[in-house]
Amino acid sequence: MANTPMMANAIRALAMDAVQQANSGHPGAPMGMADMATALWGRHLRHNPTNPQWADRDRFVLSNGHGSMLIYALLHLTGYKLPIGELKNFRQLHSKTAGHPEVGITPGVETTTGPLGQGITNAVGMALAEKLLAKEFNRDGHAIVDHHTYVFMGDGCLMEGISHEACALAGAWKLNKLIALYDDNGISIDGQVQPWFIDNTALRFAAYGWNVIGPIDGHDVDAVDRAIADAKNKADAPTLVICKTHIGKGSPNRANTAKAHGEPLGAEEIKLTRESLGWSHAPFEVPSSVYADWDAKAAGQKAEAAWDAKFAAYKAAHPELAAEFVRRMKGDLPKTFAQVAVDTAVGAHAKAETVASRKASQLALESFTAALPEMLGGSADLTGSNLTNTKATPALRVDLAGEVKLNEEGKIGRHINYGVREFGMAAIMNGVALHGGFIPYGGTFLTFSDYSRNALRMAALMKLRVVHVFTHDSIGLGEDGPTHQSIEHAASLRLIPNLDVWRPGDTAETAVAWAVALQNKAKPTALLLSRQNLPYAPKRDLGDISRGAYVLSEPADLGLKKKTQAVIIATGSEVQLALKAQELLAAQKIAVRVVSMPSTTTFDKQTVAYKASVLPAGVPRVAVEMGVTDGWWKYGCAAVVGIDTYGESAPAPVLFKHFGFTPENVADTVRAALRK
Repeated sequence: MANTPMMANAIRALAMDAVQQANSGHPGAPMGMADMATALWGRHLRHNPTNPQWADRDRFVLSNGHGSMLIYALLHLTGYKLPIGELKNFRQLHSKTAGHPEVGITPGVETTTGPLGQGITNAVGMALAEKLLAKEFNRDGHAIVDHHTYVFMGDGCLMEGISHEACALAGAWKLNKLIALYDDNGISIDGQVQPWFIDNTALRFAAYGWNVIGPIDGHDVDAVDRAIADAKNKADAPTLVICKTHIGKGSPNRANTAKAHGEPLGAEEIKLTRESLGWSHAPFEVPSSVYADWDAKAAGQKAEAAWDAKFAAYKAAHPELAAEFVRRMKGDLPKTFAQVAVDTAVGAHAKAETVASRKASQLALESFTAALPEMLGGSADLTGSNLTNTKATPALRVDLAGEVKLNEEGKIGRHINYGVREFGMAAIMNGVALHGGFIPYGGTFLTFSDYSRNALRMAALMKLRVVHVFTHDSIGLGEDGPTHQSIEHAASLRLIPNLDVWRPGDTAETAVAWAVALQNKAKPTALLLSRQNLPYAPKRDLGDISRGAYVLSEPADLGLKKKTQAVIIATGSEVQLALKAQELLAAQKIAVRVVSMPSTTTFDKQTVAYKASVLPAGVPRVAVEMGVTDGWWKYGCAAVVGIDTYGESAPAPVLFKHFGFTPENVADTVRAALRK
């Protein structure tokens, strides 16, 4: 019989020792949640420390990521490749034990947490992915997708508004395999939370449609064990287990105080805590008997072997489904993808349609969603504006019993109505991508990327293939006015490392942007799309669009046999302005090259030689974009036709003239640059 008090105290000791050695960190939460962790990780969690990526493992998310020493202690104790030396190196450069857990850095960490509320929201995405994959791939007698998603979270996660967005959706989707354990200790950085956090959390979650258990004693391992067992039997709702705990449990003078939250206990208090817990071992020393109680390697290997046998039987009965499941979980695109991408771009070029780039996106999506069953779309209550739905993506719907409904063709829903929840949508998509099996994409207006921004940043940090469809990308949306008109958004998104940003100018560029986004296995993409119609720009060659910028039109294309005197660089809807300005200038025998630059982030990564071939040295450059001008000066521009104020409310053509987005003004700007 495992010695659960000693198992929990091992977590407490490792947490306070690591924080003390680093002289930085949060010991209180791990010490308070140690018994909850002992119940979950010691008795319920299906995982294999020797293979952290086993497909049907349970997922565990530490949403209150500041308590990172909890998960580091658990990973070390249960047998992951996280030796005691890494715990001693807590919060130090290049260690695997960063201040907040990071996926891809520490084996066994499922998502990067720290920004509060996003962990629980990622977990909602993971649980949704599990539910949809189970519906799509499981067959009678062959349940190859059958696991739970567990979350630990604290007061901070519940205070962040994103938890409302995500947990409401989890209830609507009846994610019964999502089990959240709330560390209800009543303490945050500023002290007792009661003066500012008076929510009735149980009623709040009941209103979302969750099953609520507790409050229970979070230090009673058996009680937490029973609660988890009860939650696992719930077939039509996610479960919240409210665990009353004491932050810094075991510390005689710091327990139940804000001081336990975010600073080391101190040598003297650690000594007293060891005595209080009856833990007589030296720092970072764990008895072999406790290691033996925690060791999950044998059980994990047995669980995975059992699943392997199930999958072998599944593969024998359903070989095509099995191969598709393996491909999807690896994140590999279908072998047909390259041809689909070429056909989509060539088809757009051949049709040369005049449509808004948001419509061009939907046209491309019709091809890609039909060819890629892993594409899981959605919109934050703007489907008819974002145009993220296609014939191949029926709406996701769940019945009263919690079952995913099939459409008349027997297909699962692949387009999600997220409601007005931009931040929740973005972080749920991160969770879906982390789980594997799907490529999520979701739409809203570009100006509302402000709501999504931290989840966008986290996707870039975590290297996730997530696609954001941001429509209504400029003052071109007109009468809605400055509250909805994007000015600084394109420039600010381009500043996020590892986020690919595309602002295509017509149907072919949009098709290529989508193809690149789908191939971006280790980075998210933002597609910035117009509301207004854009004429097709005849292409000299489709091949270079994927490089982010290319020569769209040369002086010779207009009959001028002269050396290029200036270059106009344009993106998105402004490419048409550049082409018309080129015509005006050609009439005056001024030879201008037009460069379309749909993706600065992609172009910036090209070779020096390619960049020089597109933007030749010694030739004045003028950039044109309906947004702030700052980001364009790095291209050595002599001038930028942009907008460094907020917009106005008026019809789009009136606004274009008012702010100088006319062929005449662009031509005048080029002439002025040449005079310099």
